[in-house]
Amino acid sequence: MIYKEIPIKVEGSQPGAKLIAYIQKYSEGMFVQERPMVILCPGGGYNHLSDREAESVALRFLAMGCHAAVLEYSVLPAKFPTQVSELAMAVKIVREHAKEWHVMENKIVVQGCSAGGHLAASLGMFWTKNWLWETVGAQNAGEIRPNGMILCYPVISSGKFAHQGSFDVLAGDDEQLRQILSLENQVNENTPKAFIWHTFTDETVPVENSLFLVSALRKYSIPTEFHLYPKGQHGLALATKQTASGDGKYVQEECSTWIELAKVWLEEL
Repeated sequence: MIYKEIPIKVEGSQPGAKLIAYIQKYSEGMFVQERPMVILCPGGGYNHLSDREAESVALRFLAMGCHAAVLEYSVLPAKFPTQVSELAMAVKIVREHAKEWHVMENKIVVQGCSAGGHLAASLGMFWTKNWLWETVGAQNAGEIRPNGMILCYPVISSGKFAHQGSFDVLAGDDEQLRQILSLENQVNENTPKAFIWHTFTDETVPVENSLFLVSALRKYSIPTEFHLYPKGQHGLALATKQTASGDGKYVQEECSTWIELAKVWLEEL
């Protein structure tokens, strides 16, 4: 495996923002020559990054035959659009190195949990915007386009069912910006395919966030796979002991099937 830490710097970036890439080594003797790349965005309400939703999840994607990278994006006091610009830069870097790293250029996928899901989905909504691709020095929007989104219990809506802390960090008291960042309102014909899962009993980021998004994706006929698990708290990550907290929380074995389902989705992307 090739391990790389690549600094990420855009306007507003905080010290330490970087892309940590796990690249499976190329071998002429192997049947698989190119692999999908999954760029992971950990959650944390945009005020910190959750370690449980980072490397351990990336290693599972590696075990499934993908390349993986964790974006350690800027958090508080960074505001919008710093984080989505950093993710756009990360996609651009992967595309620039696709041949060198043997990445399937049509399978560069963004993944995110909770607020990281909001970040991943933000790139899915805004990648065509001039203000975004020009900010990261791309020649065109295609250089930062994600081919798919894997969204795990994502923050989406700034309305009644919002995770207010995430929007407080991103937008402060700017109500107009909060509306823009309510991503169910930003779905369009250019939004990439999506794999989404949530739990019915999530009290931190209510399932309505995913339901609103799925409804909007349906309106635009964006191919979407959605899984709603009947129980499980917010922030499950892999939902196994591998990503449990020190006190043993965040284990919900029936939800652990999500990543194998995502594997099938990736194969068919």
